[in-house]
Amino acid sequence: MRRVSVVGNSGSGKSTLARALATRLGVPHVELDAIYHQPGWQPLPVAEFRARVDRAIAGDGWVVDGNYSAVRDLVWARADTVVWLDLPRRTVMRQVVWRTVRRAVLRVELWNGNREPWRNLFTRDPEESIIAWAWHRHTVYRARYAAMLTDAAWGHLTFVRIGSRAAARRLLARPDADR
Repeated sequence: MRRVSVVGNSGSGKSTLARALATRLGVPHVELDAIYHQPGWQPLPVAEFRARVDRAIAGDGWVVDGNYSAVRDLVWARADTVVWLDLPRRTVMRQVVWRTVRRAVLRVELWNGNREPWRNLFTRDPEESIIAWAWHRHTVYRARYAAMLTDAAWGHLTFVRIGSRAAARRLLARPDADR
């Protein structure tokens, strides 16, 4: 396990697990959100996004977190492992709500000067609220990654499906996690 893609719903703990795994493996952590979200929440154009991700994963070891289909082919073609955080919806929702409140109250800078907007707590529009996004995308991600587990196109990958925080801790504690 040297080139790892960590995927899962928003609020499932991708970045937290990816950072810890990258530290354990002694490789860079690549957060796709930090590349994609430019100042003012403007998206990076797809061609530039792909180019930056391509450069970030050129090395022999890394841990990438994020679900961006625009770069999945690049990341997964070079990856050896996909860690899929497939936590129960109630766990994800508790985590994403708490994270959103904390970030909004503390005015935490996320990427490129962006901060969590208060509207995330009040709107039901998935395009405007990470909380609504997480609720609506939970079954989408579950179906997508379950199908990819058996897709021959990704046969070179080892899939690790994580269904709880305890399973994530066990992954990090595995003696072979740094090989």
